[in-house]
Amino acid sequence: MKLGRVDLTLPDVPRLGLAAFRNRIVFHLVFIALAVATLALAVALLNEERQRNAQRYEQTFAKSLAEIVAQLRHPSGQLALLNPEPAQLGEGWLAPLVLPFGAIDFDDANKARRAVEMAGCALQYPGGASLCAAVGSNAYAGGFVYLVASLDAPPLVSRERGALEVADVHRVHIRLQPAGGPEQDWLAPVEMLDAQRGQLPGFLVDGPGNTTSLRPRRRPERDFRGWVWREGPCLTAAEPCARRTTVSIRLPVEAFREALFRPGGPQWPPADLARTGVRLSLLGPDGAPLFDSATAGAQAPLSLSRLAAALSPGETLKITRGAHVVALLQGAEETDAPGSPWLMTLIQHLPAPATPRTLAARDSVTTPGGRFDVALTGDLQGLDRTLSASAARLAWPVGAMLAALALAWLIIEVGLIRRVAVLTKRAAALSHQMQQAGQAELGTLDVADLRGRDELGILAGVLSDLLQQARDSLRREQLRAEREHDQWHAVGHEIMSPLQSLMLLHGADEDPSRRYVQRMQQAVKVLYGQASPSEALAAATLAVGRLDLDAFLRQVAANAAYAGIASVAYTAAPEPAWVQADEYPLEDALTHVLTNADRHRVPGTAIQLTLRLQGELAVVEVHNQGPQIDEAQLTRIFDYGVSTADAEDGQRRGQGLFVAKTYLAKMGGSIGARNAADGVVFEIALRRGG
Repeated sequence: MKLGRVDLTLPDVPRLGLAAFRNRIVFHLVFIALAVATLALAVALLNEERQRNAQRYEQTFAKSLAEIVAQLRHPSGQLALLNPEPAQLGEGWLAPLVLPFGAIDFDDANKARRAVEMAGCALQYPGGASLCAAVGSNAYAGGFVYLVASLDAPPLVSRERGALEVADVHRVHIRLQPAGGPEQDWLAPVEMLDAQRGQLPGFLVDGPGNTTSLRPRRRPERDFRGWVWREGPCLTAAEPCARRTTVSIRLPVEAFREALFRPGGPQWPPADLARTGVRLSLLGPDGAPLFDSATAGAQAPLSLSRLAAALSPGETLKITRGAHVVALLQGAEETDAPGSPWLMTLIQHLPAPATPRTLAARDSVTTPGGRFDVALTGDLQGLDRTLSASAARLAWPVGAMLAALALAWLIIEVGLIRRVAVLTKRAAALSHQMQQAGQAELGTLDVADLRGRDELGILAGVLSDLLQQARDSLRREQLRAEREHDQWHAVGHEIMSPLQSLMLLHGADEDPSRRYVQRMQQAVKVLYGQASPSEALAAATLAVGRLDLDAFLRQVAANAAYAGIASVAYTAAPEPAWVQADEYPLEDALTHVLTNADRHRVPGTAIQLTLRLQGELAVVEVHNQGPQIDEAQLTRIFDYGVSTADAEDGQRRGQGLFVAKTYLAKMGGSIGARNAADGVVFEIALRRGG
């Protein structure tokens, strides 16, 4: 009986009950619960953080407005309210700002510096220099522009009173560009009163390029007033000693004075103030500027646009003066880590917060220029966007936890659970196959893909080895029983051919031996007809050795007639052929082939026995003339029990070619058949050996 691997179709596999999958279901549910719990924890924390943010924002909203209003009520904030729009001038020009107080006491250095510091009107230049160009908020203080500069300067070279040439002294050069009027140039040479204090008389000069000479017989402008102070310690260890120097100037502007006396009352600040340009420079004796207001890189004073930095995302600050909107500022959105749309949608669907979605607060700031209303509105959607950006940055720990769960599930599922399921299914299929009625086979449990060094791999290997040992034991027992049962039948099959020869030798009816030969044939037929000798032949052992195939074939052809096979013609090879074979089994196999050829040849024709050499093989061809074999049967005629002829005299057919194939395979050879034009050719191939 044939033992092999069980290959069951799907309907033959038994349906396993729910108990077989219980542990696997529990395993999957546990991992699903862990993933859901992780997501639920993340959502709960996100919802709690959203609630806290909303409550904290509601509590600090009014405080934020109070801080903004306090900043606007400071002189620097009032300065920003009075000057909400930047001036539109050319490069290097400064537009005077409107101060939150009436005027600057330019005759006192401390008061002038304090006023500039409080108002925050000074532009800060690289190197520590600063300059404030402004007008007072009081219309009756006169049409003046106040210029207060602070810088580090060496000792100043003073002008002698009455000197017209000022090329070798320190002087201040001021250029004024009124809106719609001619440009004016002022030159104010330094006249030191002592080592720390000096005055700056102002002269109108001709042309912007004239910075070295004054007009003859011209007196300083009466309304132009200027002072210079050098105070504090030396800023350098080497001479000349540089000290902190303050320049304070009151510059008269005729266009501003005209605006004060227009019909309908004073108009202040002037409507064209933002289009009035001023430029100041302090020149040394060599003409090189110690300070120039056109120097690039100056930092502007506080403006309303800077208040936007104090606003949270979603907040809007609206400043109005009557019906006029002075400024409308929006809180900047976070741009470093924008939140994802799906995360924003999730946050908006959370149950928190329980606070109002929109908050509003109002206040006012009173300045010398009027009253300003300040309104702050906040939207919690801005908090949601901020929370979304923060959650997007912190989403990787949750993603890492979910990835770790997925990896753990994948390792256990693929490395253990799925292998257990495969082993269970194969074992169930094998058990189902063994329990079928009339099933005598013991199939294999294929675990080649499940073996390994882990616990499951060892278990699968042990089960497979135990089953293989059981199969081997069962096979040995079956072979032993069948060998004992078929022993005499196999012997009978092997002696049938010699008995045929004896029948020819004792064929005469008067021969007394004929009767005993016939009785022996009958006994062998009875024994042989009970079972196949295939297993006995499979267990046979041959003594393979060196054989002269040419001499062997000559002997077979000469003795063929004694086996009842007449007219066998042999054609030898051109050179000797030594092969590895066992002489007696080879003769038995060749005799079976010749017998088959004799049975199917055309009467009166010879059987051609030819030896040819083909590389490392020696090929014996047995050619008989007669009917061809069906192409579908060419490979099956060597199987046990297959025959192309009907039984004769009750004798079984289909064993001779099987015996020949079995013997040749044990000798390392092969046999095949092919149809020729006039019959059939059998080819026996043996390995050549020196």
